[in-house]
Amino acid sequence: MQQGSKILTLNNGFHLFTRTVGEGNVKLLCVHGGPGSNHEEFENFGEELAKYHVQVSMYDQLGSFYSDQPDFADPANQKYLTLDYYLSELEEVRQKLGLDQFYLLGHSWGGLLAQEYALKYGQHLKGLVIMSMIDNIDEYTVHINQLREETFSPFEVDYMKTVERDERFNDPKYQELVAKLYKLYVNRHPERMPRHLVETMAAPVYNHFQGNNEFVMVGTLNGWDRRKDIHNITNPTLLTFGDHDTMPLATAKSMNNEIPSSRLVLTPDGGHCHSVDNPKAFFKTLGEFIENVEDGSFK
Repeated sequence: MQQGSKILTLNNGFHLFTRTVGEGNVKLLCVHGGPGSNHEEFENFGEELAKYHVQVSMYDQLGSFYSDQPDFADPANQKYLTLDYYLSELEEVRQKLGLDQFYLLGHSWGGLLAQEYALKYGQHLKGLVIMSMIDNIDEYTVHINQLREETFSPFEVDYMKTVERDERFNDPKYQELVAKLYKLYVNRHPERMPRHLVETMAAPVYNHFQGNNEFVMVGTLNGWDRRKDIHNITNPTLLTFGDHDTMPLATAKSMNNEIPSSRLVLTPDGGHCHSVDNPKAFFKTLGEFIENVEDGSFK
């Protein structure tokens, strides 16, 4: 596979940004979170996984920063704001990149897509990595509310709920409180995150599926639940979470019990973006998983 950046033309006529880095017989495709984030969290994966001989591909989903950004206010484009669309897009990217018997890593929303992909297209996978994503939304919603109740005073929690009810998300005090939550549970080391001079999050996509921020779950993903199905994931699976994740770790443990061939590992001093918070620990976990699957010693 050719190294570097490449624009894929989808069957629907839109264009996606893709990038392939690293050399080796092991193929890894990474799916970003958000929804509406981009591939940049994976830019160092090729270098970090070099000793494991991994070639890493990544892409920006439709609407995300480096790919085409349709006007989702146009009714003709709203058909793309569905889980089914983004799952089919992932399969089309897999085909156009010529990947088969590959490892699929999905982070957050990408981890949701990875579960859906394994259940529908698992025959193409050699291994699955679910990064900071559980098997249902309801338990996530309960957990993020518990986190802020544990972090803030009752007055501050009530203040946030009032702002959210009135949809005054630009309120300065509200923004300050959200920033504190992000520092504890999302990006514990924000100084290590990629930086831009402009906003890169695809707000129309994020707001549609999620809401205004990670602690407001009001989007169309509400009700998503694969708890009864994940036992059908038969691929070797790594469940990787930060030890301070926004995702409930009790649910991660439940997933480890349900998925027949799975391993659960927590990244110390890691939030929801633990590959950035503690890359040394994260890449050791990921590299060992790939190595164990490749040599047949995975348990």
